[in-house]
Amino acid sequence: MLKDRIFMARESLGRSSLDALLVTSLTSIRYLTGFSGSDAVLLLTPEGGCFLTDSRYTTQAGSEVSAFPVCEYRNKLDAVSEWLARAGCRRIGFTASQLTVEIHGELAEKLKGAELVALKDELAEIRKVKDQAELALLESAAIKASDALHDILPLVKPGSVEKDLALELEIAMRRRGADDKAFDFIVASGERGALPHGRATDRVIRAGELVTFDFGAIFCGYNSDETVTVAVGEPDPRLRTVYEVVKEAHDRAIEAVKPGIPLKELDRIARSFIEEKGFGSCFGHGLGHGVGLEVHEKPVVSFRSEDVACDGMVFTIEPGIYIPGVGGVRIEDTVVVESSGCRLLTKVSKELRVL
Repeated sequence: MLKDRIFMARESLGRSSLDALLVTSLTSIRYLTGFSGSDAVLLLTPEGGCFLTDSRYTTQAGSEVSAFPVCEYRNKLDAVSEWLARAGCRRIGFTASQLTVEIHGELAEKLKGAELVALKDELAEIRKVKDQAELALLESAAIKASDALHDILPLVKPGSVEKDLALELEIAMRRRGADDKAFDFIVASGERGALPHGRATDRVIRAGELVTFDFGAIFCGYNSDETVTVAVGEPDPRLRTVYEVVKEAHDRAIEAVKPGIPLKELDRIARSFIEEKGFGSCFGHGLGHGVGLEVHEKPVVSFRSEDVACDGMVFTIEPGIYIPGVGGVRIEDTVVVESSGCRLLTKVSKELRVL
């Protein structure tokens, strides 16, 4: 799998007529090498390259990195510039969004005579389509998270505290084998459900309220992302109606996922239904986003997207309705595009659950 990824990365060198690509993103470095530490640089050339790290990670890199020679540095920029100079690299690409102006200036000074070429994030583009190894890890992460929510649902009752439920969910994930949580969980009850990013607070849950859980696990570097809204006792009829509208928008979008469909069309399908039901002004965010080594990565699923679904893409479908002072509903699944349509990686049923 790594050979295929490196091959695709090297193709980007040819497209830009580069002698080398300077990779500083730890996410992209992990994608191309398997390295899971927190300090490294990858130099990729058309025929070779070098993996550089400091003394804290030399032994770790020796066991994780097999596709490139591992070099230990004391000063990162000196090591990078010296290696590139020895390799005769004169045209060096870098991802503009990942290199500070200060570091760019220092490198330009050390690499006098060489050209530093600012690029869009080519590796993020490559990572939009997952290989089979990635899909297996993404599904494992999703199962651990979904199972953990099932574990803690008996704790969701009147008198429960949002922060306590978030903690119990994280503990349950780790017991299920997750390496970490993917992000700070959203647990938003009652009127706080109108906050799309309402992180857990000390609020006490009351009977008749909806509670939204937005949660995810990390497993072997890969993330899951799922949102489940439940009712604690019978909800207000208006909130039940809101739930039904969001669920239908969610289902329609998932039903439409297939290779070749523009991602902006998926957003339109869900959004137009919500608008038709009179809640258009209550759904402000995009329909979804890619999930992989980062919990939010390409592709974007929104009216701005220029991407088209293809086999192996993984992204979320997460419509929501948020009514200030009343509450809200979001329903989210992560899907993988397949030749016949799509498959859900997340596993919690999205039928309304009344606890």
